[in-house]
Amino acid sequence: MAIRDRLSGNEAIAKAMRQVCADVMPAYPITPSTELPQYFSSFVANGQTETVFVPVESEHSAMSACIGSEAAGARTMSATSSCGLAYMWEMLYVAASNRLPIALAVVNRALSGPININCDHSDAMGARDSGWIQIFAETNQEAYDNFVQAYRIAEHEDVKIPIMICQDGFITSHGVQNIELLEDDVVKNFVGEYNPTSWLLNPEHPEAVGPYTNPPYYMEAKYSQMVGMNNAKKVAVEVGAEFEKISGRKYGLFEEYKTEDADYIMVIMGSAAGTGKDTVDGLREQGVKAGLLKIRMFRPFPGEEIAQALKNAKVIACMDRTESYNSQDGPIGNDVKAALFNAGMAPKVLNYVYGLAGRDVTVESLGSVFEDMQEVDKSGNVGDTYRYLSLRG
Repeated sequence: MAIRDRLSGNEAIAKAMRQVCADVMPAYPITPSTELPQYFSSFVANGQTETVFVPVESEHSAMSACIGSEAAGARTMSATSSCGLAYMWEMLYVAASNRLPIALAVVNRALSGPININCDHSDAMGARDSGWIQIFAETNQEAYDNFVQAYRIAEHEDVKIPIMICQDGFITSHGVQNIELLEDDVVKNFVGEYNPTSWLLNPEHPEAVGPYTNPPYYMEAKYSQMVGMNNAKKVAVEVGAEFEKISGRKYGLFEEYKTEDADYIMVIMGSAAGTGKDTVDGLREQGVKAGLLKIRMFRPFPGEEIAQALKNAKVIACMDRTESYNSQDGPIGNDVKAALFNAGMAPKVLNYVYGLAGRDVTVESLGSVFEDMQEVDKSGNVGDTYRYLSLRG
């Protein structure tokens, strides 16, 4: 039976962490993810979980400890944000290349500088090519649900890739929403026991983790990672279907909102998708065929599936909450355009940078994006394809 509660996103993920009850959690605090190890350490102190909590001296050390414990055969998790994720950079690649299915709760926050502690996606987008699965949440409920599903995806024998469960700093991490928690035993049975096929402390099959790899083997190792990453799409859909049976909530690679007959579709990720849906609702009342596609799984990028979902759109707007400095497009814009090109499709595509460092995202601001799409459709002139939204004059 579902347990109704009112929780912040950080509280919700901390509850999921307690229910999953991984073997080890090394962590170091950083705003706005500090509450996660804070809440979880209280669970440990109160005897509400058997997880071993390891306070460390830095985020680099946190991920190093995660790699050590996971390689030893212990299910492992951690949490971080922004500069903390950047401080883990080296070890993110090590964890991925060693195929260690660590679960990392990332509370998205702008990277310095200038120094800022509010939400954007620059931290996770900087790590998008590190070899980790990345799943983003719109709401506190999704943040909780995504973490409950994380290990089922990452630990699958066809995947074995570490996973980031991302939510927007302060917007969902500290904002309180109604939420339905699953019962402890339901989560425990859904996640299951961790049974690694190899581990450092197995005397029957000694092995090395992270050895130097010569040129004849390095590319094959990367290809193996790529295969595991691609397999994560199918596994995530299967896990989502099983999760629906125990929760009544359905998750796929992305969510389509009123896209069936839409001429103008916004592609967006994270908490701003909720504002986008409100925008779409208002435009539909005015007779505008607007729709929204919310990306849930960003890595691996479901390019073929997204191209199929966008095939009937006249104009598409890709919304990036980060800056890539290539003067052409952001990460979402880049991947969506590549997917469309590979599918032989050439709709008109605009790309917007929005919401950096906590800049407000409103129905009015997103409404202006749909106005731009309609103008492009009417005139046939795309103009500047790479734009900033709500930029002060």
